[in-house]
Amino acid sequence: MADLKKTFEAAVANSKNLSERPDNSTLLKIYALYKQATVGDNTEKKPGFTDMVGRAKWDAWDKLKGTDVKAAMQQYIDLIESLS
Repeated sequence: MADLKKTFEAAVANSKNLSERPDNSTLLKIYALYKQATVGDNTEKKPGFTDMVGRAKWDAWDKLKGTDVKAAMQQYIDLIESLS
């Protein structure tokens, strides 16, 4: 787990230095995987319908409910590597 965590932290750092900005759906996936890997299942209150960005983020994260933290870390790492 320590190696996975180090690799995950390196991927988080690399995500800030991507050569080009990913499209919105990819950004949502990055956000959701990060939240699942660092917080776990979404237990937050769903934002109101006037907060469209907040709702999109909440929905993306909520779709990952039940995903293991280690699996989310690995998926995040793989996604960032594919974008680098």
